[in-house]
Amino acid sequence: GLAWAMLGFAEQLEFLATLEDEELSPFGGKSSLEAMMRKAAEATSNFYIENTPTDGIPYWDTGAPNLYRLGNFLDRKSDPFNTWEPVDSSAAVIASQGLLRLGRYLKSRGMDETGHRLWQAGLTVVDALLSPPYLSTDSAHQGLLLHAIYHRPNGWDYVPQGSKIPNGEACMWGDYHAREVALYLQRLLNNEIYYTFFSGVDND
Repeated sequence: GLAWAMLGFAEQLEFLATLEDEELSPFGGKSSLEAMMRKAAEATSNFYIENTPTDGIPYWDTGAPNLYRLGNFLDRKSDPFNTWEPVDSSAAVIASQGLLRLGRYLKSRGMDETGHRLWQAGLTVVDALLSPPYLSTDSAHQGLLLHAIYHRPNGWDYVPQGSKIPNGEACMWGDYHAREVALYLQRLLNNEIYYTFFSGVDND
């Protein structure tokens, strides 16, 4: 849920920026809504950064019962092949786009230091995800982004033979957002039309 909130608030901030204040006056006004969403976006993004290993790939839950067995896991890169708790690449890739979008939004509002920090954090996550062991290089595997988690408490995730925790599998929302964040960055790098969920909306 944290990653969805990060991305959702960042995208809503981008959308609000395209609207006139009078359109939002029945809902408390544009500045009030932007302040609320910016506070939520920054709070969730900062929590993510502070509770995630150095490569930006989180374990499946910040309160996972066996995380303590991993020692100082926040001070090193994530390990999808550990014996105690699985990582969740699908959460990471959703969060990466939230960090990138919020970072760019804040920089456009003159908050350069905070915006740059979040933008760089987003790039760190993407860099880790688009490389092994997270990016699948096996042509026989049907997924793109490995080590995703569907529902750990219900035991719905594949545990490979010889492993004690789920790893090695992809999920459709992880693969979707991997493609989306790649497209998002590609358009920025090529100075093309900025990619948003509301790109096709006519505001006239």
